Amino acid sequence: MAVTMADITKLRKMTGAGMMDCKNALNEANGDFDGAMEIIRKRGQAIAAKREDREASEGCVLAATKGDFAAIVALKCETDFVAQNKDFVALTQSILDAALENKPADLEALKALTIDGRSIADLIVDRSGVTGEKMELGFYEFVQAPSTIFYIHPGNKLATIVGFNLPEVEYQVARDVAMQVAAMNPISVSRDEVPADVVAKELEIAKDKARQEGKKEEMLDKIAQGRINKFFQESTLLEQAFVKEPKESIQQYLKSHNKDLTVTAFKRITLNAE
Repeated sequence: MAVTMADITKLRKMTGAGMMDCKNALNEANGDFDGAMEIIRKRGQAIAAKREDREASEGCVLAATKGDFAAIVALKCETDFVAQNKDFVALTQSILDAALENKPADLEALKALTIDGRSIADLIVDRSGVTGEKMELGFYEFVQAPSTIFYIHPGNKLATIVGFNLPEVEYQVARDVAMQVAAMNPISVSRDEVPADVVAKELEIAKDKARQEGKKEEMLDKIAQGRINKFFQESTLLEQAFVKEPKESIQQYLKSHNKDLTVTAFKRITLNAE
């Protein structure tokens, strides 16, 4: 049967595939929509398998909040050209929406969620068939707290989410903290949350440096402790200097707005080289 422009447009809307891909699939399936969709899906699976060893270093990172839940997702691809495509960004957004609605526990649970009857994992394979590039859901992170905020850096390569201990936080204050996380990349909220192995490693580095500087062995522990305090000030969110007002820490900034306010958790995802 003859394939009409209306048929091609309908299939394109259903699959996101290009006009010629839809036309060819419909012709091959003799106008059967289910058959044409299966042809497009198989093409995506073949491309995904063929490009398995390729590096997906580009992509789109989006974040959002819904009440006490905030999430970040990163859909990865091979080139920035594809990453900036509106359909690719729209797919990333739909995955994020599904995460906000269903609150999956981890990345695999997110992949298993369905959108319009198709699993997210299958939708990504389908999109790979459309673009001809390897694609993967690279990251998924979330926080739950009495109040949450998100920040997406221009270009959709970096995003952060932050949770606070109080249900109502002034928007600009919350956004400032989310931007601080984006700019300064802290390793934890406070020094108490820094893994013990990281602290031990930093102490050893500090001692070695002091030795190289010719410091006496009996002074090394004291010197190392001073340097680990500096490490905490540079690397933990609450102790970091506020980028907008370096004379005060993030903790001081929060307390200046509400003495009970603090950060409970944050997540940061970036596709940028750092």
